[in-house]
Amino acid sequence: MASAVVVSSRRTVLSLITRLRLTYDGPAADAPQTVILKSALPDQGGTLWNGGRQEVAFYTQVASLMSVPLVPRCFDAQCDAGSKTWHLLLEDFTDSHIIATVWPLPPTFEQCESIVQARARFHAAWWDDPRLGSTVGSRLDSDGMTGLMQRFSEQFARFTDRVGDRLPRERRDLYERLVEAGPRLIERNHSHRNLTIVQGDAHVWNCFLPRDGEDIRLFDWDCWRIDVGSDDLAYMIAMHWYPDRRHRMERPLLDRYHAALMAHGVRGYDRRALDEDYRLSALWHIMTPVWQAQNNLPPVIWWNNLERILLAFDDLGCRDLLG
Repeated sequence: MASAVVVSSRRTVLSLITRLRLTYDGPAADAPQTVILKSALPDQGGTLWNGGRQEVAFYTQVASLMSVPLVPRCFDAQCDAGSKTWHLLLEDFTDSHIIATVWPLPPTFEQCESIVQARARFHAAWWDDPRLGSTVGSRLDSDGMTGLMQRFSEQFARFTDRVGDRLPRERRDLYERLVEAGPRLIERNHSHRNLTIVQGDAHVWNCFLPRDGEDIRLFDWDCWRIDVGSDDLAYMIAMHWYPDRRHRMERPLLDRYHAALMAHGVRGYDRRALDEDYRLSALWHIMTPVWQAQNNLPPVIWWNNLERILLAFDDLGCRDLLG
């Protein structure tokens, strides 16, 4: 490569995104003309290190093993524990793909259908893969769950101090009951059945939709983990949509997702099992806005997520799962 010129640069909440135009010393017909450099924000002092390290791990441990083209190609992935810096050099989709809408405007049903089918295809590729928890990712065992719920209890105490009476006593009780029920509820995952790799931050604006007949690409993998596939669906739908849209589109999209799972080889996972997992995922996701607030995401993100997920919690009867 002869040179790399900055075409554009922008900050996100968690990273710096720089588009580079490349030139080469000689013929390079198959080499990319532009790439995306994703790196740590220069003024964060390593506070977002875990997310960057996690995404580097995704591209080195997961994406590198996949034959299904559903994530950007990664040309380089590096992180340094000493300086808590990291970067990714990724395929550029600026000219070939689009983001469906400007946040927070939701996509059309057709676009959402394409997104959940792409998620099903990705989930199916890792469904109950024997490498999960062995050479790819780690599973949450009983001790890990105890530690997680303890950390959440501490975070929640600080969160309630922050929001005051904006979170009434009834809602606080729900969280306290979830902490108590957590070790029982996580038994679903301990079965090690019908699990896959989930994106975690699976909202619709983390998807590149093709301008023509190419595949969707799913990006931003700093929250990936081994879990039930319905976690990504509950994050996309229950967390981000208001009741009217959710009531109209939730079940049809779950139907499309399940059909796509079956079409891509998943067996022994019926439609009722998906409903049960989705409901449990919505319950777990009431924790997400608390984590987001405590990690200093803007209130416009976590406050609206909190209100929407608690509405979904009631609509889906998640209270019954708490016992």
